[in-house]
Amino acid sequence: MNKRNYQKELDVLLEHLEKETLRPKLLLHACCAPCSSYVLEYLSRYFSIVLFYYNPNISPQEEYEKRVAEVRRLLQEMPLAGPVTLTLGDYEPERFFDLAKGHEAEPEGGDRCTLCYRLRLTEAAQAAKDLACDYFTTTLSISPYKNAEKLNTIGAELAKEYGVPYLFSDFKKRNGYKRSIELSREYNLYRQNYCGCVYSRAAALALDAK
Repeated sequence: MNKRNYQKELDVLLEHLEKETLRPKLLLHACCAPCSSYVLEYLSRYFSIVLFYYNPNISPQEEYEKRVAEVRRLLQEMPLAGPVTLTLGDYEPERFFDLAKGHEAEPEGGDRCTLCYRLRLTEAAQAAKDLACDYFTTTLSISPYKNAEKLNTIGAELAKEYGVPYLFSDFKKRNGYKRSIELSREYNLYRQNYCGCVYSRAAALALDAK
């Protein structure tokens, strides 16, 4: 069975939106400033964006606050084609640790990560519904280490549950990841070598030690 081409599906939708006079409202879940940079540059031409920062997986809290500050700075310094507002979700690390129980030893990309995707996207879907957004999606798919198929599958399930369409995407396509690195250098963004949780940090430290 052929895999879906989420970039082509997005192309079709954006071509349609270019002909509309009113910008639809998109809730964009942000995992960090570097990943958000390209996605904001790309999508702000078509949407009014609510950038939603909800990442209870990030530890410790000092790391979480540092990443929030970089998102704020990016929005202040980077010119964008359309309006973008920032909304912060609650910092709830206990929710992440609860779902990670029994999955602590799994490698990156395993079931623990899938559960984390669902947690963050569920909050994004709820926020999109509360804020009367026309679509919701996440920046997570820009990473070459994140499974776009899983993200889009979860997004589609939540779209049905919450009644807000999911914007299917794979932002690493069209050199999206490469562009995010360029923008990170341009704005001197803090880039981290792990996703954010204690388990991904331990894995990154183990690799560095080799």
